[in-house]
Amino acid sequence: MKRIAYLGPEGTVSHESAAYLFPEDSYELIPYKFMSDVFQATVAGETEYSVIPIENTIDGSVNPHVDLLVHEVDLPILAEWTYPSIQNLIGYSLDGSAGDNVLGHIQKIVSIPVAIAQCHTFLKKHLPNVGFVHVTSTAEGVRLVKEQNDPTLAGIGTSLAAQTYGLDILADNIADHNNNFTRFILVGTQPPKLKPSDSAKTTIIVTLPEDYPGALHQVLSAFAWRRINLSKIESRPTKKRLGSYFFYIDIEASMDSVLLPAAICEIEAIGCQVRILGSYPSYSYETANSEV
Repeated sequence: MKRIAYLGPEGTVSHESAAYLFPEDSYELIPYKFMSDVFQATVAGETEYSVIPIENTIDGSVNPHVDLLVHEVDLPILAEWTYPSIQNLIGYSLDGSAGDNVLGHIQKIVSIPVAIAQCHTFLKKHLPNVGFVHVTSTAEGVRLVKEQNDPTLAGIGTSLAAQTYGLDILADNIADHNNNFTRFILVGTQPPKLKPSDSAKTTIIVTLPEDYPGALHQVLSAFAWRRINLSKIESRPTKKRLGSYFFYIDIEASMDSVLLPAAICEIEAIGCQVRILGSYPSYSYETANSEV
């Protein structure tokens, strides 16, 4: 049985999304406390794969995770998929509470800053005077609410977290936006056994040559005249010196095609350094079904 590392504890969106894509009879999902530990588990051979949240509809790229992928490890991207980040208010229901009083006993929310920000409208309307305690993940917040056994505490998290820790969903789907999706990538050392996908992507890193006016234009032109679509292009610091950046590019094409390798060769010919992070199948939420 293949092992997959994810950001824990049990009940995170990473856990829920991995359970959705990978059948539990073929894969064992193993939680780790920090994202660096998730990566290192696969580097060290403790797991075959790592699940990495890389981008969110509301908050954009998860830059610390991008930096870990680029600077700290050498693991190829093997697949990507999207999964809805549905946030719920989770805690203890009090007997007899109803209507406007159903949340009246809550004094503190235990969660991560991103989740709190994504639920700002709901919290401002229904819990305007609540305090906040920050933790490392939404599921960790729910776990602590259970551990403290204190009805005045509540967490923000997945329905899986509520189920895992035996707590009540006090209010469901409380995020400000209904289209809140997270894009996950799978990194590892060997391709997973997944259902074929009609979509493919390739992710590359491009470092431009110094003192070459118009180099970025040349890079984009190599894709444009071949009608290769770039779904994302983002600059990130190389961490070598001030003002030195590379470009992180997601391409809607496979390295198995004829045009993409030719485009990369053209880019390298003008002096760009190109690193291929992976060429992999892409699954949407509706089509991300697994078969071994």
